[in-house]
Amino acid sequence: MRLLSEKQAPSHRLVPYVVTATAVSAAAVAGAAAVDPDNAWYRRLDKPAFQPPAWAFGAVWTPLYASIAWAGGHALQQATGRRRRALAAALGANLVLNTAWNWLFFRAQNPKAGLAGTLLIDLSNIVLIRRTADVDRAGAWALLPYAGWCGFATALNAAIVKRNPA
Repeated sequence: MRLLSEKQAPSHRLVPYVVTATAVSAAAVAGAAAVDPDNAWYRRLDKPAFQPPAWAFGAVWTPLYASIAWAGGHALQQATGRRRRALAAALGANLVLNTAWNWLFFRAQNPKAGLAGTLLIDLSNIVLIRRTADVDRAGAWALLPYAGWCGFATALNAAIVKRNPA
């Protein structure tokens, strides 16, 4: 029996990573479904000089999503009980907010709603990083580039709102 459980242990350790990779992938796909940077509304927006080119978003988000999945899986693997449930809830809420921003900004064509959404993501990032740090410092460190990029996105979204009063 001991040999059987030892053989199963590595696959059980992968479960949190599979779960977080699936959740992050679902959020990425659902969010991307709302984005169309080539539509006339978005092209007409007055954007600040620090607006990255459209290709940069995919180049940045791909490794960021990978780091979220890794950090979440790594931390969930180490967390137990109430901390695990709180961490899973924080990660889930963060991914929902991440997805919602795309729908608020692009699909609803509402930069002000997008700004509110990205401010909520920033707050959610603080909660997620704190909960992750409670059980896994490496996971928390891995989330810092994501939080930094979201902070940049908030500044960009705020500049778009300021330049496009509607």
